[in-house]
Amino acid sequence: MTDRKLAPESLAAQALGWIDEATRAVVPPIHLSTTYLRDPDNQYRSGRVYARADSPNYDQPEQLLATLEGGAAAMVFASGMAAATACFMALEPGDHVIVPKVMYWSLRNWLANFATRWGLRVEFLDMDRLDDVKAAMRPGTTKLIWAETPANPLWTISDTAALADLAHAAGARLAVDSTCATPVFSRPLELGADIVMHAATKYLNGHSDVIAGALIGRANDDHWQRLRTIRAQSGATLGALESFLLTRGMRTLFPRVRTAAANAQWLAERLAGHPLVETVLFPGLPSFEGHALAARQMTGGFGAMMSIRVKSSVTAGLSGEQTAIATAANVGLWKRATSLGGVESLIEHRASIEGAGTPAPADLLRLSVGIEAKEDLLADLEQALALAHRRNVA
Repeated sequence: MTDRKLAPESLAAQALGWIDEATRAVVPPIHLSTTYLRDPDNQYRSGRVYARADSPNYDQPEQLLATLEGGAAAMVFASGMAAATACFMALEPGDHVIVPKVMYWSLRNWLANFATRWGLRVEFLDMDRLDDVKAAMRPGTTKLIWAETPANPLWTISDTAALADLAHAAGARLAVDSTCATPVFSRPLELGADIVMHAATKYLNGHSDVIAGALIGRANDDHWQRLRTIRAQSGATLGALESFLLTRGMRTLFPRVRTAAANAQWLAERLAGHPLVETVLFPGLPSFEGHALAARQMTGGFGAMMSIRVKSSVTAGLSGEQTAIATAANVGLWKRATSLGGVESLIEHRASIEGAGTPAPADLLRLSVGIEAKEDLLADLEQALALAHRRNVA
């Protein structure tokens, strides 16, 4: 073996090349023990005391994530929500945080309710409007900017480097939810972010069979140790099997995500001119408002998430919302289900899920594009659109 630096694809495929030294197994074992032996002199030289904080099952996925994101350290959590909320729980009551209006809905609800009652001063802004963010900064009081890019479900693009500059100038940190970009297409720490969050349930695992979350930090400092304490004391820790499955999923991260993103690009280009589609929201289209910025800070692709706004059906007398719901009802290959990032393609009427206050237009369908044959995905969508409009399918 030469001293050549391995590509991220190689590191992910072999999960850093770790083996079980005891058996020489290529796939390391699952450790089920919850507690670890103390030395005769009362010390813990193994570095492990109790699995809630020190599980060896975390070592491989965390090191792989830190490597892929270019971070100093990583932590896995019991869910994406657990990882995201830890970033806010590390703050103090009275601290001011800036978050996007367009973001993952469950976290938005937690911020608007629990975090506000707990004492954080949460301000929702259009994160792609830098002048608004700059005007909202309160040096000494603003402690965190939270960005999500691309942002679910409109796929708004935020300028990570510019937001990092604004945060650091005010003595704050920037955390970026990079779930949909993945380290395949974006490395926010290289653009100035302090923390990257992944809902690892989605693309990192990629098989719709694990609930998990992750944080990756630029520095293993006092703030990072505070996050570690929050994880342990809140019990937001990942199970042994889930840790194993997350590593298993990340071995195929690059081919999965690249195939899905290529499918999404192809579908977006064809749906953009479709007579039954009003608008396609996808960063990879030159017509998309954030395309130029996405092209600067994403490398090799634009992700596999997109949304379409469906035209109302004059023939059937249906509104755009009714036509969108009818379209989802008529798919066969696409699956009507909440979530994203799996190998299977999912379709969802997002406004129905999010309810009152959602930024999702009523005629919007969110599409998580999988790795099926792209021609099959397009044909299924086209027949579903045609049926919703009560038109003959060719």
